[in-house]
Amino acid sequence: MSDLKVGLAGLGTVGAAVIRMLERRAGDLFARTGRGIKVVAVAARDRTKDRGVDLSGVRWYEDPVELARDPDIDVFVELMGGSDDPAKAAVIAALECGRPVVTANKALLAKWGADLARIAEASGASLHFEAAVAGGIPIVKTLRESLAGNVVERVSGILNGTCNYMLTRMADEKISFQDCLAEAQRLGYAEADPTFDIDGFDTAHKLAILTSLAFGTQVDADAIYVEGIRQLTLEDLEAADDLGYKVKLLGVALRTETGIEQRVHPTMVPKHWPIAQVSGVTNAVAVDADAVSLTLVGPGAGGDATASAVVGDLADVARGVAGFVFGMPVATLMKPERAPMQRHEGGYYIRLSVVNKPGTAATIARRMADEGISLESIVQRRPEGQQGEAAQGTARVILITYATSEEAVRRAIAAIEADGVVNALPQVIRIEKD
Repeated sequence: MSDLKVGLAGLGTVGAAVIRMLERRAGDLFARTGRGIKVVAVAARDRTKDRGVDLSGVRWYEDPVELARDPDIDVFVELMGGSDDPAKAAVIAALECGRPVVTANKALLAKWGADLARIAEASGASLHFEAAVAGGIPIVKTLRESLAGNVVERVSGILNGTCNYMLTRMADEKISFQDCLAEAQRLGYAEADPTFDIDGFDTAHKLAILTSLAFGTQVDADAIYVEGIRQLTLEDLEAADDLGYKVKLLGVALRTETGIEQRVHPTMVPKHWPIAQVSGVTNAVAVDADAVSLTLVGPGAGGDATASAVVGDLADVARGVAGFVFGMPVATLMKPERAPMQRHEGGYYIRLSVVNKPGTAATIARRMADEGISLESIVQRRPEGQQGEAAQGTARVILITYATSEEAVRRAIAAIEADGVVNALPQVIRIEKD
């Protein structure tokens, strides 16, 4: 059988790693697929840049759309990133030609996944995207293929290595959020503009894809409730530790009586849970289904980890493995019934900075009782570094609730603020319990 000829758009860290991996594993890949897999054409802006790979004899394109339409390639690999053009135009061009596409672009899939799936089905092309979610963890194939006989009830995980790295260092080394962010930027884990990562949008894009695969729904990133980690303080992480929890930025999708609940937010998880042990830039995805429950852990980003997923998809193309993009025909994907975040139920950590005067505690307790919220514990702390009269004027009150609703918590906090007993924005973190 002839070689599988690859056209690759995007020669950044991941693109160069893919070329190196294909060369390094050429013999094994041939043994596994019965075909050689070779990059024969590329699209990149700078031809002079040293990428540490031999590109002699490879055709160059300035325009990735032209590369996607090249009749002498068998598969188009998109590693440029971005939710719109040129990535979108190039992927559509390849699919309309009936050409298989491999991409690592979660933003593109979160925004245009259904449209791309329709084009793929119409032309008979396949669209592969294992590298788009959780880097080297094979969660896409697991949900789409390996768990096809299961009814999935919940998918959750740590899907952003930057945030997990920062939360790990803050908790372990007692580093402030801002200092930890600066260090993450220096090491290349966070971008100069870290908004996409630390405000939860990257996790939300990945969760939207996992939700579609797990529940047979249309990709709907707009249905996800999103909070990032920007508001977390070292005090919150230390309080979590004292209470027996770790704080993780989780993406969660689950079936409820009112629909599919999708949310991204900082979460306190018990220290003994496997996901609480996942540290640094590592990712983890847990799947709870009717027949099995499993947790997959691995590198969520980086050249080699992402290249591993891309090359795995190329091996599938070489073997002729294809299927519906999201596991079933796009016309059968259901429009998800959104479960309002206000109906979410669980435990809550609430930190209040309050005016330290008689009656404050009674006011807080009354407002919680008005909403039917039972308190598991209440702790009062002196603000760190304050002494004397300054400390007497302000106190930190930490509440841990039993299971209650998001709506009740928000109403209680609004009432406490209206009573004038708090002097800073309250902090609320949801708690996952056994």
